[in-house]
Amino acid sequence: MIDSSKFNYSSNEVLEIVRDDLEMIGFKIEKSKKQDDKIRVPVLFGLNNKIDKYFDADGISEDLSIVLEVEAGRAFRNNQFLKDIFQACMMPSVEYLILTVRNTYAGTDDFTSIFAFIETLYVNGRLQLPLKGIVLIGY
Repeated sequence: MIDSSKFNYSSNEVLEIVRDDLEMIGFKIEKSKKQDDKIRVPVLFGLNNKIDKYFDADGISEDLSIVLEVEAGRAFRNNQFLKDIFQACMMPSVEYLILTVRNTYAGTDDFTSIFAFIETLYVNGRLQLPLKGIVLIGY
C-alpha cells in the first residue's frame, strides 16, 4: 500500500511499487534516473526531423497519448505540478496527464491544494489547455 500519511516514499519508490501493474496495462515506466533508463518524449523537431528538445516522463502509454508523472515532496511547494502540466501540453501526441502526488507532505495537504488549482484552471476557462484531461491521484 502507498499512503503518504504512513510512508515517506520517494517518487522512484512509488514507481517501483506500481511498475508491474502499469506495465501490464501497457505503460512504459522509467526504470531509474540513468540516461539509458529515462523515457524521453520529443517536443521539438529541427532539420531532417532531428529531435531538438525532449522532456523526460515517469511513464507513457504504448500509444503515446497518456503521460504519467509521479511526484513526492516537491509537487506543490516547488510548483512541480505546474511544470508537469506544461510539459504534457508540449508533448505532441499526449492527450491526458496522470499526475500522482502525495496527499500530505510536511504538514500540508498537497493533493487538495493542487486539486483546487487545477479545478480553478478548468472552471475559469481563461487558459485553454491542449489536453483532453488531467487525472489527479493522491496517495
